[in-house]
Amino acid sequence: MTFTQEKWSLEDLYPDFDSPELEASYAELDEQITAFEAFRPKLKADMDVEDFMEMLEASEKSTHIAHKLYSFAGLAFTADTQDQVAQSAQSRAEQFLAEVENRTLFFSLWWKELDAETAERFMDVAGDYRYYLEKIRNFKPHTLTEAEEKILNIKNITGSSALITLYDAITNRYVYKLEIDGEEKEMTRGELMSYARNADPDLRAAAYQELYRVYGEDGPILGQMYQTRARDWGNENLKLRSFTNPISARNLGNDIPDEAVDTLLDVCEKNADVFQRYFKLKAKHIGVEKLRRYDVYAPVVKSEKKYDFNEAGKMVMDSFASFDPKLASLAQRVFDDKHLDSEVRKGKRGGAFCWSVTPEMSPWVMLNYQGNADDVATMAHELGHAIHSMLAEHHNIFTFHSSLPLAETASTFGEMMLVDQLLENETDESVRRDLLFRQVDDSYATIMRQAFFALFERKAHKMATENASVDEIAAAYMENLAAQFGDSIEVSEEFKWEWVSIPHIYHTPFYVYAYAFGQLLVLSLYKQFKEEGESFKPRYLKLLSAGGSESPEKILQEAGIDIRDFNFWQGGFEVIKDLVAQLEELPIE
Repeated sequence: MTFTQEKWSLEDLYPDFDSPELEASYAELDEQITAFEAFRPKLKADMDVEDFMEMLEASEKSTHIAHKLYSFAGLAFTADTQDQVAQSAQSRAEQFLAEVENRTLFFSLWWKELDAETAERFMDVAGDYRYYLEKIRNFKPHTLTEAEEKILNIKNITGSSALITLYDAITNRYVYKLEIDGEEKEMTRGELMSYARNADPDLRAAAYQELYRVYGEDGPILGQMYQTRARDWGNENLKLRSFTNPISARNLGNDIPDEAVDTLLDVCEKNADVFQRYFKLKAKHIGVEKLRRYDVYAPVVKSEKKYDFNEAGKMVMDSFASFDPKLASLAQRVFDDKHLDSEVRKGKRGGAFCWSVTPEMSPWVMLNYQGNADDVATMAHELGHAIHSMLAEHHNIFTFHSSLPLAETASTFGEMMLVDQLLENETDESVRRDLLFRQVDDSYATIMRQAFFALFERKAHKMATENASVDEIAAAYMENLAAQFGDSIEVSEEFKWEWVSIPHIYHTPFYVYAYAFGQLLVLSLYKQFKEEGESFKPRYLKLLSAGGSESPEKILQEAGIDIRDFNFWQGGFEVIKDLVAQLEELPIE
């Protein structure tokens, strides 16, 4: 098998925006919703369970079509954020699906109002729909009247959703300039930030300075957009839905207790010194008195090793197959179905993601592959997400996709398997040393950086509702960096605009703690894997195949993990401490 860089195909969804198939789906979904509305008079506490199940099956069928319509437009837009046809199609899909949600809202409102005994009678026969139904009832204390819910759904299309689309359109058209070997080159954000790990300290600094020069020029405007997003979140979730604080709304969506998230973030704050110690060690290895923020991801040795795409694909497949051949065959499906976009193009969304549409389809994976070791790890990470989704394809459309906190499990585990393989096969000691340091770099990026983003969000949301200025929020971000790095890192002034360059805090407030949750969880699981070997594998695959069919807490309890326990999360940091101790034993060259 040869792996080549290419753009993905959306043919498995629809041929094109003007295709008869796309229009037929809109018409079919409208007909199905009309048929679903006819069930409304039957909604009674003593209704037949057969009618109830028929409703659930009808809802699942229409949700399949809705996911396809939204995903087709959304995937096309991310492939080219400057494509006006895709932008219009995304707006059309969002508007239509908001109307669909309003027309079907009556079911979830009725379901939430049932007494516990009656609800249990229905859930007893619901099979794989059970957890989906439980999750709906979790929102009972925060649900408004039908009229109010409908207004919010419509408002969001031209409100927060439109704001996010605008943020993406503005920031993805940015062009960055960097002088390379005496020649000024234009590049995308992904291309620019590949220099953040360059061996040349001046090039690292120039890349960051250029990034925040460009974002800083629009900083006041992007900051206002963030203030509006945060106020909108607060208006809906605190004032209307009566959540106790902004992060609680995300926690309930993730079905994670506030207590568990507070414990996780508390443990991360208390362990900031672990990475501060690491950064002081890294400064010695790269021969400077103190790291600058530009140097956080600096290589400790000058190893500019590149991996062509075909080589990377084979390495990732080999690492999956070494755990279980089934994992490699599932990842192969993404390539075979032409669901992977790995090219670097202007207008294409930066970064990487995995987008699951329906249980029976392999997910779509976006990369911006440039041949660095990081890019290989990112390929393993995103294909890990895809594998997680496909292992759960036996569940229904409501329960196959894992919740956010568990969504990083297979991806991060896959990345760690790949790094192990790279270390095992690499004979160049300088490359091996670089890989070991990168493991801690990546742990910092996934745990500490994301946890402190979440801590910043908690403060910024409060400040936005108290009418703080953009400059005041930027100052709070600098205080956040000072608490995170202590005296181990020198942070220059332009980093005050870093927060406006983080899409997650605009798209999905408080998403970011899921990364820290997932990485610390995986460190614990990976430690078990190393200790137990083959006996660990069935338990791990069972955890992944659960998808989102149970609460994260219950899925992890079955794996012997208590997410409310301070010591569990601390255990993840003990693994990192051990790794730092190993690095401290290495001679400084």
